[in-house]
Amino acid sequence: MIRLPFLDLARPDAFPPVETALDEPDGLLAAGGDLSSARLLAAYRRGIFPWYSGDQPILWWSPAMRTVFDTANIHVPHRLARWLRGCDWEIRADSAFAEVMRACAAPRARERGTWITDDMLAAYQRLHTLGHAHSVEAWDGERLVGGIYGVAIGRMFYGESMFSAATNGSKVALLALCHALHEWDFPLLDAQVASDHLLTLGALEMPRAAFCREVSRLTAEPGIVGSWRTRFGSPRPVELA
Repeated sequence: MIRLPFLDLARPDAFPPVETALDEPDGLLAAGGDLSSARLLAAYRRGIFPWYSGDQPILWWSPAMRTVFDTANIHVPHRLARWLRGCDWEIRADSAFAEVMRACAAPRARERGTWITDDMLAAYQRLHTLGHAHSVEAWDGERLVGGIYGVAIGRMFYGESMFSAATNGSKVALLALCHALHEWDFPLLDAQVASDHLLTLGALEMPRAAFCREVSRLTAEPGIVGSWRTRFGSPRPVELA
């Protein structure tokens, strides 16, 4: 039987040391608490994130290896680069945050449910209102065809989820986000757990201790709080090739 620390509702900044996370399942650290903005921001500053399904208590994770993007060195495969040169989509930030989250929450093929619960939707919408959660969207005319959302603290960005409603939709959003983060001196984008899809775009794996050291340093730096819509502008897909 797994015995986990349960978080104190009265202490939103109190988490167990990440070194005490379980080996199996990898990174499971604690349960309980809530999804208040104060607790979420405290978790991210420690390299911890929530992930659970609707029939579970809130579960908090810090995997032994963390998947990240070096925003200066994201890889664009040759076929994708050719496709980007002919793409006429518009790319925006923070123009449809709730819509991106709902699209990410939609069950995927061969999946019966979603980990992005109604409580999660409400919690990250609150962070968006506070200027800490952001979305990047790809638009084909008036149709939202891809997007990514996540959390920014200081000069650190934590990617939460992305979706595609058309071929390469999520890739365009991810590439545009990395391009902007590099321009703004955000060196890392956290992608949490490795997948073949992320690795083909240049994602790297970083040991937890090294990742948490970087997080501690980067979250202490001055950030860009508030809407990113104007600052982000509307880069063209060809610029990402």
